[in-house]
Amino acid sequence: MRRGLAAPPPLLGLAEPGTSALHRAGPGAKLLGLVLVGAVVGLVRGFAPGWPAAAGFTALLALLALAARSARLRPGLLRAQVRRTWWLLLALAALQWWLAGPALAATVVTGLLGCLWAATLVTATTPVPDLLEAVVRALGPSRRVGVDPERVGFAFTLTLTSIPVVGRLLAESREAAAARGLSGDPRALLVPTVVRTVAHAERLGEALAARGLD
Repeated sequence: MRRGLAAPPPLLGLAEPGTSALHRAGPGAKLLGLVLVGAVVGLVRGFAPGWPAAAGFTALLALLALAARSARLRPGLLRAQVRRTWWLLLALAALQWWLAGPALAATVVTGLLGCLWAATLVTATTPVPDLLEAVVRALGPSRRVGVDPERVGFAFTLTLTSIPVVGRLLAESREAAAARGLSGDPRALLVPTVVRTVAHAERLGEALAARGLD
């Protein structure tokens, strides 16, 4: 099939069977680790950006790459995330460089990539049902304040299943833009993707409402 017409793999990857320590770790512990990585990256970016932070995030990337290798995940799994998001990383780097200089640009890009790689390792070593069960179980005490853990888990499921849909829409928009000779125009790529994504969300909402889910 021509490039862009086939549905791409999910952005964060599918769970791969294995017996490594990362595979055997509980889904709750891995989700907690992912939250901690995101929190640390956010705090460092907010309060101590600069070359030391960028160096620390680079070390985090090396540690995540080593973890992926020790878990014997598919070769190139982490590199694939860079290939899929390079345009976003480049745009962020250019904007941050222009606003605050190269140190902040390096901090933002390496921190964002570190969060993406950490999420990739979690989803690649944990089946989605196990992740959802861990989320619902962790939110159990929140029932006392009116939170429905099952509904939160359902929303989490919709989010995960929507990622490959948006990826497919983006690939189709890229193919259409290239066919019109507009591959270098970001508007020809982003505008159709946004419009079709909103249309998909509306159809999904109508389908849920028809089944009694508000």
